[in-house]
Amino acid sequence: MKGLCNYILFSLSALLACGQQAQTNNEQGLFAGHYDVNKPAKVFKMPKELDEISGITFHSKASNIIYAEQDEEGKAFACNLNDGSIRKTKFAGKGDYEDIQLLNNYIVMLRSDGVLYTFPFNDINAEASANTKEFKHILPGGEYEGLYADNKTSKLYVLCKNCAEKQDKTTTVYTLSMDNNGTVQSESNTTINVKSIAEKAGLKKLSFRPSAFTKTQDGNEWFILSSVNKLIVRTSADFTVKEVYNLDASVYNQPEGIALDAANNLYISNEKGTSQSATIVKIPYRKQG
Repeated sequence: MKGLCNYILFSLSALLACGQQAQTNNEQGLFAGHYDVNKPAKVFKMPKELDEISGITFHSKASNIIYAEQDEEGKAFACNLNDGSIRKTKFAGKGDYEDIQLLNNYIVMLRSDGVLYTFPFNDINAEASANTKEFKHILPGGEYEGLYADNKTSKLYVLCKNCAEKQDKTTTVYTLSMDNNGTVQSESNTTINVKSIAEKAGLKKLSFRPSAFTKTQDGNEWFILSSVNKLIVRTSADFTVKEVYNLDASVYNQPEGIALDAANNLYISNEKGTSQSATIVKIPYRKQG
C-alpha cells in the first residue's frame, strides 16, 4: 500500500493570518515554553481510510513511523512519515476505537466504552492479529477517549471524557497495570480539577471533555488535549493544572490525538470533519535560551 499515506507539507501562514488570537498565560506565547502550537511547521495529509483518525503514538526507538487508529474499524495503522507508506492490521471487529499505545511489546487499543484490547506489537506486520485479548469491566461505565502507556513503569493511564462525575468540577484518570503477556488489571485512580482549568482559561465555568493526553519524556508533565473545548492543558505529574492554551480552530478542525516523539516534537491528529482531509500536525520542540 505504498503511497496511500502520501502527505502534504505546506505553510499555514495564510490560515493563521485570519485565525483568532490564541490566549495563553505564557508570556512568550509558547505552549509549555517550547511549542508554537498555533504555527506548526508541517502538516501531514492523511489518506481517506484515516478520515476518522483518533489516537496516535510512537515507538520509543523510532520517530518516523506514527501508529494510529480510526474510530470506526478495528484496525491499527503504521504510517511512515518519511516516504508515505502505510500498513494496517485488523485486531477486532467494528467499533468506536479512540486511542492507541505501545507497552511491553504490545499494542493497546481503547474503545470508547472503556473496553481495552491488546495484541503483540510484531503483529503489526501481518494483515490481522490472531492474538488479540479483550478486557471488559475494568473501567466503570462512561465515555473514554484518552489512553497513555508508561513503558518505564508498565502502567496504562485512561482519561475519562464523560463519566459519572460532574464534568465542570473534576475528570478522572484511571491507572492500570499490564504484565508481559498483555493482561490488563485495574489499579487506582485520581482526579483533575476542572475548576482550575476554567480559572486558567479565564472562564467562570467549563465542561471539560478531554480527547487524549501524553506525558513528557522526563515524566514531569502531562499534556491533555480537548477537541470539544479546543484546548491543551499542561499539568504536573500529579495532574495539578499549570497552563491552559487555546487552539486555533483554523489549524485544528477536530483535534483528537496527541503524541511526543523521541526528540520531544509534538504531534496532534485531526479528524477530517468539515475539512478536505484528516491531518497530523507537527510542532517542533524549541529549546529555551
